[in-house]
Amino acid sequence: METLLLEIGAEEIPAGYIEPALNALSAILLQRLKEERIEHGEAKTFGTPRRLSVMVTGVSTRQAPLTIEVTGPPEKAGFDGAGQPTVAGKKFAEKMGIPVKSIRVKQTEKGSYLCAVKTDPGLESKVVFKNMLPQVIAAIPFPKVMKWADLDVKFARPVQSILALFGKQVISFELGNIKSGGHTFGHRFLHAGKIRISHPDEYVKKLRSARVLVDIDERKNDIEKHISEIAAKLDGKVLQDDELVNIVANLVEYPVPVAGRFDKGYLEVPDEILINSMREHQKYFAVTDANGHLLPCFIAVNNTVAQNMQLVAKGHERVLRARLEDARFFYRSDIKISLDIRVEKLKGVLFQAKLGSMYEKTERIEKIAGYLADEISDDPEIKKRALRAARLCKADLVSHIVGEFPKLQGVMGRIYAMNAGEEREVALAIEEHYRPAYSGGSLPETTVGAIVGISDKIDSICGCFSAGLIPTGTSDPYALRRQAIGIIQIMLEKKFSFSLKVLIEKSILLFGIKSKDEEKDTAEKIYNFLQSRMSHLLAEQGYSKDVVSAVVNVSVDHVPNVWNRAGALEKLKAAPDFEPLAIAFKRVVNIIRKSAPESADGKMGGVDERLFEKECESALFAAYRDVKRRVSDNLEKGAFEQALLDIASLKNPVDAFFEGVLVMADDKNIRKNRLALLGAISELFALFADFSKI
Repeated sequence: METLLLEIGAEEIPAGYIEPALNALSAILLQRLKEERIEHGEAKTFGTPRRLSVMVTGVSTRQAPLTIEVTGPPEKAGFDGAGQPTVAGKKFAEKMGIPVKSIRVKQTEKGSYLCAVKTDPGLESKVVFKNMLPQVIAAIPFPKVMKWADLDVKFARPVQSILALFGKQVISFELGNIKSGGHTFGHRFLHAGKIRISHPDEYVKKLRSARVLVDIDERKNDIEKHISEIAAKLDGKVLQDDELVNIVANLVEYPVPVAGRFDKGYLEVPDEILINSMREHQKYFAVTDANGHLLPCFIAVNNTVAQNMQLVAKGHERVLRARLEDARFFYRSDIKISLDIRVEKLKGVLFQAKLGSMYEKTERIEKIAGYLADEISDDPEIKKRALRAARLCKADLVSHIVGEFPKLQGVMGRIYAMNAGEEREVALAIEEHYRPAYSGGSLPETTVGAIVGISDKIDSICGCFSAGLIPTGTSDPYALRRQAIGIIQIMLEKKFSFSLKVLIEKSILLFGIKSKDEEKDTAEKIYNFLQSRMSHLLAEQGYSKDVVSAVVNVSVDHVPNVWNRAGALEKLKAAPDFEPLAIAFKRVVNIIRKSAPESADGKMGGVDERLFEKECESALFAAYRDVKRRVSDNLEKGAFEQALLDIASLKNPVDAFFEGVLVMADDKNIRKNRLALLGAISELFALFADFSKI
């Protein structure tokens, strides 16, 4: 067993490309090793802006042997009556590369056939690697690729070197005009020149000596350690920002942090603006005091050590000063304009070509927010704040700051609203209505923020569906799936149980669809879209597929109830006597479905006790009425598990009913009465799930 090392040296690769490319490189290489029958151990990736590397330990020096059995022509065609090989038999042996005497006869369902067993002993791994490694490199995906010179090679950036080692052996191959070898390069400025790597085990250590921290985790830890030490010397601490650490780690090969300062006068600008100005444009780390207040300091991470690091710091300060001056100018300009004037300016901002302006979207959000506020709370203050927040929620989109820093949309709306004297809940809702901003992101904390957030998201979903902009399996340009999941998560978190169907209908009406049939069809598509998102979330949370299918197939109109029903059914399913219970329920449902035309009026009012012929009918009807009352009481209390157990108690009387009577009796009135009784019971089941899916 040996260690395989592959490094692709290139010009500066964009930071966002590096880790996805390394993950792909590792996966592709391991898959190819498997396909080539080469045993291997674990893979570890390394990377910097100038190199992508993968190291695989425990790699076999030879392909595993492969024995295959090939079936040839029928025995009658391969041998004549005297048992001598025919032309067909000889040709088969020649094709398989074996002597005729080695041909076997194999008995199959179709008769006797010639058969040959061939063993491929496999090649040495180093021979396989010569063809395989260039293919692996070419298969690495990037968001964008380049071509250079007149070469037929595509990569994120021009490839400058390739290191390929299998133990102490160099794997020789060519990629474009680059020949692989046994050397790499150190830091461009701190250790220029080639570095000979005799064995993969030397790789990380030798590069470290050449001022390259090729291990990404080591580089991240080094950055975090040194910026924390520098912040402590400034009597502060680094503002936690793991994402920025990841970005900076992939911008440098040898991190050298340095502290800088800026004028205290810039602290008049809100912290969020200063932090984003440092972070987004310059990739600087902000520093705060013990109370979390921003200090007039920052930390920059360089890719080299200079003789005079103070001079480097001054350079960073000069660059940042210009950025902060712009930010202060934009902020001062923005606060001179009221939010209501900004709302009017939204008339000139397009939301979507088929759906009008941002101002029109704001008007729709207001109407939906008013409806939701009435559904969710009796407090008139909630509705007043929700309407005001909905009115102002997009106003900051026409501010200078959001134009410069798009990530601050909502945040600036909250800041401007607070400056203008708006109520705190209104200001918070303006920021919160964008949540969750990404998968797993935080949800709105205030009720008003949740109302406006749902209103905004359902408007986007209904608008896009009404305009025919429906997500496909590969495309979702308006992030409708994320917005649908956001609605569901907010409703779960806040325990909002208003009707989704009514919400969809009210939102669809605001888009002026002329045809009632088209309106109904669009609403149904949106409901199914939200239903599929709920199925996805339930499955992600560990609910079994049949429970998810059974629950969502009945109704997803009240979101918290969907999860309550799923939890209750999952628990009941774990009970030892669940299977016979499910069979009894399925039988009821199946009979009702098969006799649908005849039992169309088979509801509670359709059951006539005078038509009962057997005691089992009366017993089932009495049990049904008792269970229905208990279920109603428990559902009102939110006791879903107990309500489902109440329904489960119908099993014995249902079994007795099926044993005691023939449902499809010859007498039409008796038959319809029995179907009506089963229909009433089926409606109880349908409060929870479609048991035919279990």
